[in-house]
Amino acid sequence: MLSPLDDYPVHQVPEVMRHPGTSDRNFYDRYYFNAYSPAADLFLLAGLGQYPNLGVMDAFVLVRQGTDHLVLRSSKELGADRMDLSVGPLKLEVLQGLSTLRLTAEAGHGLSADLTFNGNIPATLEPRHFKRELDRVMFDTVRFAQTGHWTGTLTVDEVTHEVKGWRGNRDRSWGIRPVGEPEPMGRKAGGGRDAFFWIYSVMQFDDFSVVVIVQEDAQGRRVIEEGLRVWTSGASEWLGRPEHVLGFAPETRDVTSASLTFHKPGTEVLTIDVDLLLPAHLGVATGYGHLEDEWRHGMWQGPDVRTQTVRRDTAGFELPERMFCPVDVLSRFDLHGRGETATGTGLFEVAVIGPHPGYGFTGFLDTAA
Repeated sequence: MLSPLDDYPVHQVPEVMRHPGTSDRNFYDRYYFNAYSPAADLFLLAGLGQYPNLGVMDAFVLVRQGTDHLVLRSSKELGADRMDLSVGPLKLEVLQGLSTLRLTAEAGHGLSADLTFNGNIPATLEPRHFKRELDRVMFDTVRFAQTGHWTGTLTVDEVTHEVKGWRGNRDRSWGIRPVGEPEPMGRKAGGGRDAFFWIYSVMQFDDFSVVVIVQEDAQGRRVIEEGLRVWTSGASEWLGRPEHVLGFAPETRDVTSASLTFHKPGTEVLTIDVDLLLPAHLGVATGYGHLEDEWRHGMWQGPDVRTQTVRRDTAGFELPERMFCPVDVLSRFDLHGRGETATGTGLFEVAVIGPHPGYGFTGFLDTAA
């Protein structure tokens, strides 16, 4: 059961590196990236994950352009070498830890890419995310975030984009969260599904970045929160408790407007208004969430590499597809208050799934008036 990683002094528990410190089937280790054009007309998302207790490794690239939603996804048996970050046509290389990474996609699947990410703030650790459902730990994760710039080339439908000065952000997370094939509901079947209200926003301004996290339960109680500014120098500042105001399109839960305020004792309120530009539905064909029975993160697709291309027109997304997965929205941010103003761009990820008293939702299927 040895692997090449066992030759490095990185062990945390008295086990070989192929065996995580927990036998929980839901242990995972994942990368997430996004990149966007300066004109905000092309939005790329990518991810790569390993699931050691399921023996699976998978990856995807999603490109949203106009109403085109194009996904290249691939899965394989994990194997012995955890440092091999390649899955079919998709490959990730860590060129310099916590700073520089390279993402490539071989041609022949509707897109190809050779993209290098360089961080412009230090990789920033977020609060630990812990949540039980009934008596079982369902989330126990650690994550760091980092903004930066991309260089390289991206080809979509034989049109090559020179990537220079594109912004984006990435995160790395690991721990326990639901992955793989659906498990029997067991005792949970009597209690129904848990609500999930979620805002995760990573904003890049000229001299600093802002990371915002808000998760609330069906009563509006906070599960996790963060409101942190990180300067390019490495200094950081807590902005205060984040609050949110969302607007919805009638008869949907599509978020059409958003504003965040930060409340810090002894200071005036800081406001960030969000201009939502280009949404990418993270759960459609990528493996996130539970929209697909045949392809989810960590789901066994067989011992050999399995690669698929999925293309959808966003105008044809059904309401449940839009309601039951997070949406990553490329956005513009206007910060004002406390004697300063600034404009930035970046990610506004949002999901309003199930009841939420603050917005008048009482179940999983009701929509905005």
